Amino acid sequence: MSALAERVGSVVVADGDEEERHAIATALRRAGYDAIEVATGAEALAAANRSDVALLMLEVSLPDTTGYQVCHALRENGGSELPIFFLSGTRTEPMDRVAGLLLGADDFIVKPFDADELVTRAGRFVARGGTRRPRDGGTDSPHLTRRETQILAMLAAGHRQKEIARELSISPKTVATHVQNLLGKFGVNSRAVLVARAYLLGLVEGGVR
Repeated sequence: MSALAERVGSVVVADGDEEERHAIATALRRAGYDAIEVATGAEALAAANRSDVALLMLEVSLPDTTGYQVCHALRENGGSELPIFFLSGTRTEPMDRVAGLLLGADDFIVKPFDADELVTRAGRFVARGGTRRPRDGGTDSPHLTRRETQILAMLAAGHRQKEIARELSISPKTVATHVQNLLGKFGVNSRAVLVARAYLLGLVEGGVR
C-alpha cells in the first residue's frame, strides 16, 4: 500500500462490468490510492462499512440492485460522512444526474471518463475526509393512485413522456396531467426532485433502462 493510501484510506469501486471496474481501479491505483473492487450492491454495502474506506464509487446499474438504492441505504443508516460518486454510461440524462445528487451523492461521473479527471475529482473528496451532514429527507408518503404509481416508476427508470404514453396506451397529455398531480402531491417543482423524493421514501425500486 502506498503512503497516500495509508494516509487517506481506500476507494471502493462497485461496478458489475469487470472491464469497466478494473479500468477505474487501475486509474486510482496509478495515482497512489488503494482501490477495492466489488461487483454488486451487497458487496458495496459491506465494503463501505469498513473503517478505512474514504470514498465509494457506485455504478448506477448493478447486477443485484441500483447504485441509487445503495446510496439511499447508506445515507439512511448513518453513512452521511462517506463521500459517494455515481458512475454511469447509460443513466446520463440531466434528470438522472440531478436525482443522484439529490439522493445524497457528492458527484456523478459519466462514462466514458477521462482517467485524470476521475482521479482529480476523487482526490478532492478523499482529501477532505468527508464533510457531509446528516440529511432530513422527511418520511411522509403521499397517497398515489395505481396509474400515478406506474408513471412514477417509469419516470424513475428514465422513460420520457412519450414512451410512458405509448407503454400505457394513454395520451402524452394524460401523462403530463398525472406528472403534474405527482409534483403537487410530493410538493416539488421538478421531475428530478420528484424522482429523488420517491427513492428516499422507498416508493420506487430504481429500474435499469
